[in-house]
Amino acid sequence: MRIQKKYSALLFAFLMSLLMALIMSAMLTAVFADISHDFFTHWRNGFIHAWPIAFPAVLIIAPLVRKMVAALTQ
Repeated sequence: MRIQKKYSALLFAFLMSLLMALIMSAMLTAVFADISHDFFTHWRNGFIHAWPIAFPAVLIIAPLVRKMVAALTQ
């Protein structure tokens, strides 16, 4: 099953925010809470708080960044 093209911007924002929140929450957890026996619990909790912010942020920021890139490139 494929998703209709009209949802591509929403799917982009969903996947981009999901992956970025996973990566960033892992890195910040490793830096500030150390990699210990409860790393995955802290990582999960960080992700649960980060992703609801990341998803709408990508929805809002992605069009602005596309315009900026278009203005800066030929």
